[in-house]
Amino acid sequence: MVIRWMRHAAGLAVATAATANGQVVAAARTEVPAGAPANAPATVTLSGNSVVLWYDGATVLVAQVSATQGVPRVRQLVDTADGRVTQVISWVAGAGRYTLRGVLRAPGESFAVEAEPREDGVPVVRHSIGPSYSLLNRGVYARDRDWLLSVDFPASVRITPVSGGDSTAYELVAEGYEITLRFRPRFYQHHRALARYEPWTFRPWPDPVAGWTSWFAFKDRVTEGDIHQAADILGERLRPYGYDVLQIDDGFQRAPISVPENWLNTNSKFPAGLAGLQAYIAAKGLTAGLWTNTAFHDSAWAHAHPQYFVRGADGLPSRGNWVGYVMDGGPQAMRDLVLPVYASLRQQGWGYYKVDALRHTRYEGFNSHADYFARQQRDREQVFRSFVQQIREVIGRRSFLLASWGPRPELIGIIDATRLGDDGFGYGGFAQFNSFNNVVWRNDPDHIELSQPDGRRAATLTSLTGSLLMLTDKPAVYLGPALFTAQRTAPVLVTRPGQVYDVDPSRSSRLWMAQNEVSGAGPRPFEADQRLQQSLYQTDIARPFERWTVLARTAGAPATISMADLGLDGRRPFVAFDFWGSRVLGTFTSRLTLDAVPENEVQVVCLRAFVDRPQLLSTNRHITCGGADLLDVQWDGAVLHGTSSATPGDALVLVVTEPPGWEAVSAESPDAQARIAERVEPSTPTGVRWRKIVLSGATARMTWSVQYRRVP
Repeated sequence: MVIRWMRHAAGLAVATAATANGQVVAAARTEVPAGAPANAPATVTLSGNSVVLWYDGATVLVAQVSATQGVPRVRQLVDTADGRVTQVISWVAGAGRYTLRGVLRAPGESFAVEAEPREDGVPVVRHSIGPSYSLLNRGVYARDRDWLLSVDFPASVRITPVSGGDSTAYELVAEGYEITLRFRPRFYQHHRALARYEPWTFRPWPDPVAGWTSWFAFKDRVTEGDIHQAADILGERLRPYGYDVLQIDDGFQRAPISVPENWLNTNSKFPAGLAGLQAYIAAKGLTAGLWTNTAFHDSAWAHAHPQYFVRGADGLPSRGNWVGYVMDGGPQAMRDLVLPVYASLRQQGWGYYKVDALRHTRYEGFNSHADYFARQQRDREQVFRSFVQQIREVIGRRSFLLASWGPRPELIGIIDATRLGDDGFGYGGFAQFNSFNNVVWRNDPDHIELSQPDGRRAATLTSLTGSLLMLTDKPAVYLGPALFTAQRTAPVLVTRPGQVYDVDPSRSSRLWMAQNEVSGAGPRPFEADQRLQQSLYQTDIARPFERWTVLARTAGAPATISMADLGLDGRRPFVAFDFWGSRVLGTFTSRLTLDAVPENEVQVVCLRAFVDRPQLLSTNRHITCGGADLLDVQWDGAVLHGTSSATPGDALVLVVTEPPGWEAVSAESPDAQARIAERVEPSTPTGVRWRKIVLSGATARMTWSVQYRRVP
């Protein structure tokens, strides 16, 4: 039986692809086109026991279906309701069980994911660094082309990346009495209702972003001396660990917020001006960042130049709460009032831009004056998008652009990050917009105050989820105990979400409301909650030499969680290491059972598959338990050796096991002084004997080895 949908692209070439069991199926394939993919189903060929899917000029799946007995019935459906294309291919057992085995191919930026929320089990917000091997994955999302191919419940599924780095090929094995493939093109754009999401036109910001901002430390009372002190401390104490942005917030500009001269010529608190400030920050090895604002508050100027503003029926400039006089986004306003600011700042060397009051420009400005834009036959959303797009074009793609505040679906593809909620650090976005992070944009939970009781918790969750991490304490705080937390939570490694749905969909499902919102006074129903919504956050890490997982637990986390709920094989034991507590918790099989986490605190547990020999469990460098610094780890007979990146002057500590029958006898490194610390005996029957290896005086890159010997 052969069934085809869609017209084939011109110039299809015939190729062959081998499935995992060695069978070969012919497939047609071309290079993936650069333009927008069609909002249409895949071309499907069913021939005998083989199935081949083509989409967007490329082979997506080549697979074989086998049965223990009987011949499966095949059902197919294509539904296009409301522009959301859903294509279903289902094999239903007449008798016995069926297996679908093949190779799934996805171009460029693809990753394995959970496609739908599970009905049972403990909810966990999941992310990954490197290819994801989680047993919870049931699909692959191709970000470049915005399609999702997944397997429905109740079939069991195993999706395994077959190449390192950014995987483009996956082994797919599905088994059950019923196997259903579900293909959804334009997934985020239509199925997630993000009309502006066109990932073939942009890439998320590719690098870690962490730094410091002046707002909660000094508010608008900030001075040039404050910024110099912050640059000194940041450059010396935090930049070596990954904090490389210093952003000045409100307080440098002349009043009132209005014409370019008031932005570009600083007030008396900043005698050296913006150019001098940027030079001082850059001299410390930091990226200089600046707060800007799309409001306009000079009444006399606005009334003298009404042509730049939204005007009422009387022809006078209109006002909006918080935004002042509403610049109309037309060519004159952009040319004379907006773009000169950003052109000058870029010329001075500023590389990080926080653009504030965008919510008020949209809500109190453009939406509240919809009749003005209607009279001019201008689409107010498009005008708003063009407003920010022109800023982006002036500052360039190499500058970081943070939109503030609230999720900004109309600015997808233009901005690099957006603050998801109200002033003050917010936890809600970690679960309410988890599927957006580093796919649509980078999530900004707002600034972190390590001097607050929950400072470590906030920094930990921000880092493990790969979100935007900006500290905002007074600089002297980083001369005290808070420095340790800051140093261990940066750099913020770039993650991919483990789910293409939001664990708490209560806010993202209401994003359509932004289109007709007329008030930005306080949180709106579609913006991230500030309260902690979930208690478990997991980051899977895959390196060429090893894979492990890091679990963050907060107050209210269940005392017991199954390995299956973490996507781990519950049939094998795992060794658990408590990073912040710096202790081995023991070995666990099937279930992880831990003590309760106190209010405002966070526990980070690293889980590595147990091996019956010495192994490395963690380093002290970063909360990913080695994810930021381990370059290679190998076991060679009786030697555990590896390569690490390190921060010069900061001792690197390796936590290694010493199982029964083994004893560590020496530690060596040509790049540091190495010593074996006292052995720690297990405190529980399931415990593990372990040691710390201390490497002091380390260089930026170093090799090390730990020699073991057999003992009775």
